[in-house]
Formats: sequence, C-alpha cells, structure tokens
Amino acid sequence: MKIDQKHALHIDGLPHGQPMMFSHGYGCDQNMWRLVAPAFSGTHRVVLFDHVGVGRSDLRSYDPVRYSNLEGYASDVLAIIHELGLSEVIFVGHSVSAMIGILAAIREPEHFAHLILVGPSPSYIDEGDYVGGFQRADIAEMMDSLDSNYLGWSSVIAPIIMANPHRPELSLELINSFCATDPDIAKRFAHVTFLSDNRADLPKLRTPALILQCTDDVIAPRSVGEYMHEYLPESTLVVMNATGHCPNLSAPDETVAAIRHYLDSR
Repeated sequence: MKIDQKHALHIDGLPHGQPMMFSHGYGCDQNMWRLVAPAFSGTHRVVLFDHVGVGRSDLRSYDPVRYSNLEGYASDVLAIIHELGLSEVIFVGHSVSAMIGILAAIREPEHFAHLILVGPSPSYIDEGDYVGGFQRADIAEMMDSLDSNYLGWSSVIAPIIMANPHRPELSLELINSFCATDPDIAKRFAHVTFLSDNRADLPKLRTPALILQCTDDVIAPRSVGEYMHEYLPESTLVVMNATGHCPNLSAPDETVAAIRHYLDSR
C-alpha cells in the first residue's frame, strides 16, 4: 500500500518550501484544517493527511495492535516524513495529534523545527495535583456511553467540545465528522486518546513548541496548557480568545495569526 493512498496525502504550496504538516484530532480528518492550512500555502510546503481509520484513509491498513497506543500513530507521522524526504518540519497537531507529534519529535528530533500544539493534553484524567479536566469515573462513564451508543454519544459530546452554542453549524459539522468514522475504529481511538498518560514524555522533547490554549476548553482546560508549558523544555504558551476545543474551525483567523506570529518571531 502506497503511503499517499494509506493516508490520503494532499500536498500543496511551495514545492521546495519549508514543510508544514497538519495533523487532525480525534473523530476528524484533514478537512478540519481547510480554513487554516491554505493561509500558509504561499510560504510553505503544506502536507495534509488522514490518520488510518478516518477520512479517506485506507481502512484496510488499520491494525488494532499497531494503533492500540499513540506510538503507532507517531510511527505513521515519521513514515510520511521519511517517504516525502521532509526536514525542518513544522508540525501542527490538534488535540490528540499534539501528543502524537511530540512522541514523533522525541523519537526523531532531527526532522522537526517546531511543533504547533493546538489544544494539547498529555492526560485527561485528574491525578493528585494534576488537573486534566476529568475524574477517572467521568472517563469510564464516557467510554461506556461511547461503546453502547456511539452515534448518541457523538451528538451529545460534539456541542460540548465545540463550545460555540451561538454557532450550531460548527457542532453539526463535528457530529457529522464523528458519524462518518467507522464506529469500531472510533471506539478504539477514543480509548487510546482519553486513557493515555504521556506526562512523563514532556521533558524529553527538545523541539521548540507553541501551545495554543483556548478559553473555556472543557477537553483541555487552561490548567493543562499551563502544565505543558511548565514541563516542555522550550515552549511558548498563547491563550486565545477562541472558545472551545476546535479553534481551527471556530476561530481560524486567530489561529492563523497566532501561528504566523510565532513563526515570524523565530
């Protein structure tokens, strides 16, 4: 299976520009970057892809063992980089893809120039002094609901994730994205996403990182962004005016401006 078919690769922008690799979050696909990625096509080589199991990726390539943890997804990111011969990559990861990018950059830092982490979280579960946003019982209840009624769960959780009640079309798009994903794969990816704990990996990262923290983000609250800023050795924290967990959809102009300001300053 060719890697471009496996991940529905889409490459745009300057053929010899510095690569920007956009990686989508849980329940989404590369289409979620359509309002952000084009802003950089005039200055960078833009690489978009779908994680295996979602979007237009090849579902036959999905391996429950390989994708039983985030390292499997990080291996895919590195495989794309190797196949395309990319270097000095600016990796833009939303939600769970932020941690996927961190894991990839820890393993092979020589390929990465910067990480742009949009709504990242190393762990969603409260533990001791760490406030991840959810009690362990909350996550267990969420997983039970997802396993028993994935479509119903999607319709309930999407408006909470989006947190833009005055713009119901955004929640509807997220619901449709969730519902377009194979339910069994979506359930497995949810377990991997919400039960992973990568806090111990943060100090290992040597690639400079921008943390984009949204306001009123239930999935990754401000305490998480501040925690990541504290434990990532070279990071910049920007608190956005955008509300919710998906500023790439709800506030694309602010997202583009924050990324551009960070890159221009370096």
